[in-house]
Amino acid sequence: MPKVTQIKSKNGSNQRQIDTLRSLGLRKIGQTVEVKDNEQSRGMLHRVRHLVKVEED
Repeated sequence: MPKVTQIKSKNGSNQRQIDTLRSLGLRKIGQTVEVKDNEQSRGMLHRVRHLVKVEED
């Protein structure tokens, strides 16, 4: 399962991107969560790729 870390602030993002971060479980900079590797989560990560860092295990 990939680890996703929020590296940039959500300030200035549109509401869709903010909702996507919340759906991934990210609330603040530096927080890391593990997400399932499926099409749905890949799409969400693509939408906020400029705000997060993804590490594959």
